[in-house]
Amino acid sequence: MAVWSGTDSNTGGSARPSLTSVSSGELQSLRTCNCELALLPLRQLLLLQPNSFQLQGDTVAVLSPSSRRPGGGFTVISDGSLYVDGQRLCRLTGYFKRHVELNTHYDYKNYRETILGRPLVFFVNVRTKYNSSKEKTYALLVNTRHPKMRRQIENGMNNIISSVFGESYKLKFDFQDAVKKFFPSGTHLVNGENLSFSYEFKSDALFDFFYWFGISKNTISVKGKVLNLSSTKTEKKEMIMKFLVKMSEPNLRSNSFSDRKFSVTSRTSVDDVFNSSFTPQSSFMGSPFTVWTISAMQEPED
Repeated sequence: MAVWSGTDSNTGGSARPSLTSVSSGELQSLRTCNCELALLPLRQLLLLQPNSFQLQGDTVAVLSPSSRRPGGGFTVISDGSLYVDGQRLCRLTGYFKRHVELNTHYDYKNYRETILGRPLVFFVNVRTKYNSSKEKTYALLVNTRHPKMRRQIENGMNNIISSVFGESYKLKFDFQDAVKKFFPSGTHLVNGENLSFSYEFKSDALFDFFYWFGISKNTISVKGKVLNLSSTKTEKKEMIMKFLVKMSEPNLRSNSFSDRKFSVTSRTSVDDVFNSSFTPQSSFMGSPFTVWTISAMQEPED
């Protein structure tokens, strides 16, 4: 199970959870890791994915590596700033806005493809106790290609459309509960609202009674098992890096999940997961997803 240690000598006393391995998992033959959600410290993400995330002064830049196939990488969802380990305020570039307003079905189509096209990344600060002054920034990775995660997002989008009859509506997806269950009792998410995203579709209906009275506003608490990618062991960093690279590769065909029968328990550690060997992915979508190009995407500045 997950166990907290109060300080981390490598980060000047920042609070961090020391996560030990669960019992050695009996993993069946698999081609790739069946990961729903994953969590790791921001500084570890910066170290292992320098082509996708870079800390430049007081700016965390989200990049789209030219070395990867079109459509690869991560989609970071944020309000544009983060307080790294509770000590350093940084702005974010290359991120996708946490709340977006849509006005046309074309906007909606692009938005949907952007959300489902690449793994989502959220940043959240965590304290061991509510009144503790020590914080650590973590990155939550949402594997939108996993059938369970994709189904929850797609069903949420489809269900609200079928219930509003062409009127305006607002839909929010929240991952706070999944992250809270991952950490030990008493852990405090300083900015838990950052673990959510929402969109608002504004129709041209003359009378939006359901929207005005809040009836067509819905929040979905997304459920999923969290894979622990936190590790201080040098030999594991190479394997974690390969895992992140594979997760960020361009989307696979929808039927490619049929041979993935790997079951992960909450708080499964990287020690268990990476006892299995990686097999290169062999099938990709014929064409990359449409990239969101309107004002929701914040481009990195030179």
